[in-house]
Amino acid sequence: MANRHTIILMQTSQNRATRTFMDYESVSQAMDGICRLYERKLKDLNPANRDITYDVADLYNFIDGLADMSALVYDHSIQGYLPYDRQWLKQRIFQHLKKLAH
Repeated sequence: MANRHTIILMQTSQNRATRTFMDYESVSQAMDGICRLYERKLKDLNPANRDITYDVADLYNFIDGLADMSALVYDHSIQGYLPYDRQWLKQRIFQHLKKLAH
């Protein structure tokens, strides 16, 4: 999945106007982007806290709390994008964080 253009689609509430996307050069960068998005939210909620910690379950709850989140990952063999759901995103985030921890 390295170097595969990835588009993260998300909707933060039931309001269709909250639909947005973020694009990245790889799945790994997209997983970093989702983590940074959550970290920004934590900082906004806790502006007086300089050191904010969280575990993967907190991150999963954030993802599950969104109205929608999915990914489109470019597949060179079909020259198109394959869709992936939030379960796939959570699995990839876990693998990504596990790699970073080692």
